Amino acid sequence: MKKTTRNRLTAYCFLLPNLLGFLVFTLLPVFTALGLSFMRWDSYSPIKYVGLRNFATMFRDSSFIIAFWNTLYFTGLTVPLTVIFALLLALALNKGFRSIKIIRAIHFFPHVASLIAVAVVWQFLYHPDMGPINHFLRAIGIATPPRWTASATWAMPAVIIMTVWKSAGYYMTMFLAGLQAIPDHLYEVATIDGASPWQKFRYVTLPLLTPTLFFVLTMNLIYSFKVFDQIHIMTQGGPGRATSVLVYYIYVQAFVNQNFGYASAMATTFFLIILGFTILQFRLQERWVTYLN
Repeated sequence: MKKTTRNRLTAYCFLLPNLLGFLVFTLLPVFTALGLSFMRWDSYSPIKYVGLRNFATMFRDSSFIIAFWNTLYFTGLTVPLTVIFALLLALALNKGFRSIKIIRAIHFFPHVASLIAVAVVWQFLYHPDMGPINHFLRAIGIATPPRWTASATWAMPAVIIMTVWKSAGYYMTMFLAGLQAIPDHLYEVATIDGASPWQKFRYVTLPLLTPTLFFVLTMNLIYSFKVFDQIHIMTQGGPGRATSVLVYYIYVQAFVNQNFGYASAMATTFFLIILGFTILQFRLQERWVTYLN
């Protein structure tokens, strides 16, 4: 056996476990869900083909429509707030002073912590009567602070605040990598030309950071659309349907109501929505992303 062939077989052997895992746990469930979206099945009765009836039901289902708009609400606030907060952290920590690595690690720690544990802790912090947040608000003179996750108005903002806090440190590291990849001589030239700190950020830092910004926006958009854990732990989609998002509603239909066909149809539609947003982002990147040659 030739050395090239032996090396190729060795590489395939290393790739095989991951490939099998992808086929069994990702690709097969995707095609199964696609097939079930045209069926009616409750895991007890025989599977029945219903055509496009599940998809038609979605547009008459008020809970699905509310979950769709709640998902857009969550994503529309979480993505810009996370990007702005992470970028500000990266700019502040892109320095060389003592203990900078420790400070960066502290800000990155929320991302490493278990999301379930974090959600439970924030649920206690948000407690309307005994939570430290409302104790602090009362101490500074706010007599009737928000009831947070117990309020239909404040439940979604409460989840958004927790999500931004948890995610910002992760995206901060990406922005730090992007900032440190910008050549120093560009700042030196800008200084010689008399540019102010804001002008350096506006005309040097921000344009050359757009590839990193594009990646962060794409990943954060997909993550925000798929939000589930913090909703399930903190609000269970309530109060009422105030925080019911698409993934949580799909979960309820599939594993609570045993309506697997309808849930699969929603999951297929949800996949197409995310795919559409992602394609749109890639199409628009040519207009604003600057790559350093």
